[in-house]
Amino acid sequence: MLAEDSTLLREGLVRLLTEEGHEVPAAVGDAVALLREVEARPPDLVVVDIRMPPTHTDEGLRAALEIRERWPGVGVLVLSQHMERNYAAQLLTSNAERVGYLLKDRVAQVEEFLDALERIRAGGAAIDPEVVRQLVVRSTHTDPLARLTPRERSVLETLAQGHTNAAIAEKLHISLSAVEKNLNMIFDKLELAHTTGYNRRILAVLRYLES
Repeated sequence: MLAEDSTLLREGLVRLLTEEGHEVPAAVGDAVALLREVEARPPDLVVVDIRMPPTHTDEGLRAALEIRERWPGVGVLVLSQHMERNYAAQLLTSNAERVGYLLKDRVAQVEEFLDALERIRAGGAAIDPEVVRQLVVRSTHTDPLARLTPRERSVLETLAQGHTNAAIAEKLHISLSAVEKNLNMIFDKLELAHTTGYNRRILAVLRYLES
């Protein structure tokens, strides 16, 4: 399901997704209508703009948070015109599963956009690389991330975008064993080595975004 107040972008997304074999049961122009549609027939995933009518401030974000609370099985991909750090943190730090935050410019890069949808639908995360980069700048002098080596930070940054070990290895041009070694070091330095009951990868991403 889609919620986007720009008719041109909304119809373009519907056409793109339909052509790629996805079903789009509802495409609406405001957050209230999105919640009504989700309640009537919860989809696999919703794509929602942050700034929606009537105030064009955070209606879309509040709808996304409500969907994650009421329908935890529904994946949520939030689109934003610009990097909005507070909104990103509010959405992502509660749970890094089945969630995404992309800048709208990323939609024009069709393969990346479709890949993000598939990762979220499969239970993962998809965080815009630019969002991650800005969070890196913010957290450079913050412990415990300051204890990470440049390579470990690169691995964690790519992990935070929602990629698997194999994809991290490909993107950073390192071996799969090197990725696994760096992840183990990251878990140790973030004191997640012996954590039980919750995925260490998710906890590492949350620690990263909260810093």
